[in-house]
Formats: sequence, C-alpha cells, structure tokens
Amino acid sequence: MASKNMRVGILSAGGDCPGINAAIRGVGKTAIVQYGMDVVGIINGFNGLVEKETIELYEQQLSGILTLGGTILGTSRLKPFKIVEGEDPRTKPDLIKKHYKELGLEALVCIGGNGTQTTASLLAQEGLNIIGMPKTIDNDIWGTDTTFGFDTAVHIATEAIDRLHTTANSHKRVMVIEVMGHHAGWIALHSGIAGGGDVILLPEIPYDLNLVAECLMERSRKKKPYSIVVVAEGIEKSSKKSAGAFIAKQIRKITGLEARETILGYIQRGGTPTSTDRILATQLGAYAAELIHQRKFGTMVAKQNGTITSIPLNKVGGKIKLVKPDHPLIVEGKHMGVCFGSCS
Repeated sequence: MASKNMRVGILSAGGDCPGINAAIRGVGKTAIVQYGMDVVGIINGFNGLVEKETIELYEQQLSGILTLGGTILGTSRLKPFKIVEGEDPRTKPDLIKKHYKELGLEALVCIGGNGTQTTASLLAQEGLNIIGMPKTIDNDIWGTDTTFGFDTAVHIATEAIDRLHTTANSHKRVMVIEVMGHHAGWIALHSGIAGGGDVILLPEIPYDLNLVAECLMERSRKKKPYSIVVVAEGIEKSSKKSAGAFIAKQIRKITGLEARETILGYIQRGGTPTSTDRILATQLGAYAAELIHQRKFGTMVAKQNGTITSIPLNKVGGKIKLVKPDHPLIVEGKHMGVCFGSCS
C-alpha cells in the first residue's frame, strides 16, 4: 500500500492537556519520516476545518515540541453536529466535508476527549477517513486503559496534596483539596491515594456527610492533628458553591473543626507533560500514522493491557469510563482506613 505523498490532517479539540504536542509530533514525524506523507495542521480544532484555517507541518516544525504543554495547533470546543437554534444543522458538517476535500486530505487525525471522539465517529459515518486519539486529564474515555494528560494531572495534584500536609499540620486543620473530574473520579482517586488522603470523595460513589464528619472526628479523638480531604469537582451539583468550598463549609458546620478548601482548577491541565505522558502520546501518535498507512480508518488508537491497539470509533462515542466501587485502589484504601463517604 503506497503512502508517499498521502495528505494527512491533524487537529486537537476540546480542553488543552499535557502531551498534545507530543502526540502531534508522534503522528507527524512518523507520517513524514516513515511513510513519506504530507502533513497539514488544522488550526483551532474543528473550527479550523469550518473556517479552512490550516498550516503545513514539516519535520523541522515538529522538533522541539515534545516537552511543551498546550497545543501548537490551538484548540476549540466547537461541536459541528450540535443543533443550534436558527442554524441549518448541516452547515458545519458540510463545510468540514467540503474543506477536507479541497485541502486534498486523505485522512484526518482527531486528538481529543469524549466529545471529540463522538464528533470523529460522526465524521467517519459521513465518509471521511478518520483516526481518533484519546486525550484527557480525566482518563474517562471508554476503550483505553489510560489517556495521556492523566499522569501529569495526577502528578500535579499529588504534589499539591503533599504541600498541603505541611500547612494542615502547622495549623491543625482539615484541608479540602478539589481536583478536576466532573463525571469520573480518576484524578481524585489516584492523587488521593498517592498523597495520603484521609477522605476521598468521587462522583461515582454517593457520599454521606455524616460519615465523613465521623471519620474526621474520630481522627481528632485519636489526637491526629490534621486531615486531608480530596474531592472531585463533580461530587456536588446541588450547591452553587464549588465542591471543595461546599464540603469545607459542611465539615465546619457539622464537626466544629477548622477546615479550608483549595481548588486546583486549570493548574492541572497546563505545563510540561511527565515522561509517562510523553511516551504514551508518542506511542499513540506513531500508531495512528501506521493505521493511516494501513488505511484502517474509523478507529481510535488505544492502550489495552499494556499494548497499543485500536478500536472502532463507533464503540467509543457517548460512553464514559467511570471508577467502579470495587476498584482495587478503593478496596486497598478502605483496608488502610481511607473514608470514601460510604458504608459499602
């Protein structure tokens, strides 16, 4: 199968994430060096295809970006298949198909999270040659064991928890740290265990504030001078306050203990990716180029049981990989006295 002069597009969509540039580099360099393909960068996600805003990518432009955070191509949260009142629902998809053809693209790599993979699947159904690449700090994309960006986010959150231990101990207070995770608690679980959290609250496990309060009071009765509470941002949807602020307020109200919240927010998404994320992004990127060479389109690259492989895109869209209540880290945490806010 000849790949020389095959014209391939790459875009990054959704939220920024450590490792995107490593992924772009992995796809681009493999496509150019190994297979002699031409590579086109699509600017600002799917919006770049709607507006026909692109840049030619050559090997020298892909050098020196491995360690950079963010994305050299930019990103946007545009969802071209989203129904907008007063707008023809076919406008954006048809423009994307038109510009894909005018740019001479024979394949398009879509780097992004759940929303991006859903859009990628829909574009594949429209007849475009699509390869998906899973990217998110939340680690919640179905079909892959892990996503690049996750390890960096966990590293950043864990370091923050480590630092909060000293402040909590100095002031003898409860420190509540809120990490990202609207629907899935992977960052909270991993950073909470790695950082020695005493209470870890996840969106997947309903929590009882009275159980949380009792855990903290029991620690106080045992003369343990402070406690660390790690919460995912998605655990509390009924309050107008952030999850961290809500939990800290309730702890003060129920227990009388001094409690303060820290919200990490976008800090978890930025900066240099860890070596683990660089390697994973490079592996996935290189394999995406190989799939293009083999013309195995309509697929998403994935890591399963330690092996880089691919799965059909139509099996990914609309699904979320959640933390199961019997996850080994939860079971082991409970054995060590970690409270997850539930009796079960």
